[in-house]
Amino acid sequence: MEKEENQNITSEDQNQDTVIETEKPEENLAEEKKQETVQEPKEEIKEPTPEEKIAELEDKVARTFAEMENQRRRFEKEKEDAFEYGGYSFAKEALNLIDNLDRSKHVLESDDKLKETEALKKTLEHLDIIKKDLISIFEKNNIKPIESLNKKLDPNFHQAMMEIEDDTKEPGTIIQEIQKGFTIKDRLLRPSLVGVSKKVTAKEEKTEENKENTENK
Repeated sequence: MEKEENQNITSEDQNQDTVIETEKPEENLAEEKKQETVQEPKEEIKEPTPEEKIAELEDKVARTFAEMENQRRRFEKEKEDAFEYGGYSFAKEALNLIDNLDRSKHVLESDDKLKETEALKKTLEHLDIIKKDLISIFEKNNIKPIESLNKKLDPNFHQAMMEIEDDTKEPGTIIQEIQKGFTIKDRLLRPSLVGVSKKVTAKEEKTEENKENTENK
């Protein structure tokens, strides 16, 4: 009898557990339904059409080809510059040879002991020959001197170092060349250092007039 009662009790307990387990999911479903009603409806993500995808791909391909073409042009330009102007630095340094020849010539000409001597004359002739040969070599490599004297000052090729009063020339005319400038092809290698003319000031004109008046008296 006791065994039968115990079996009945356990069976009843199991039935109660199953009832409780079945009740819990129903509560959860009710809560989920409430949450679904409270949540805002989600916006639908529009899928691009095949035509739009093709247009996007065409745009990307066109941009890629344009970048490749720009890179190719830059490379060609750099290659041309390296070939044409690769000796730019060397040529600029080589101009010091001409400057040193001019300085040496000026020093020899200013030496009182050597003036009017046959040795000085021959030395100056040799210096002139060397200078002409150097300029000839430069010109063969497209390095040419800038013509400056009696020309208008051009900031692209000349650098004014001083102003010299001269009424016989139009103001801004180059009347003195301190250092010769050079170009390499279409680029400036170094500017010419020059002196340009300017009008005589009124004060100096008056002093000159006074001098003339005193002389006439």
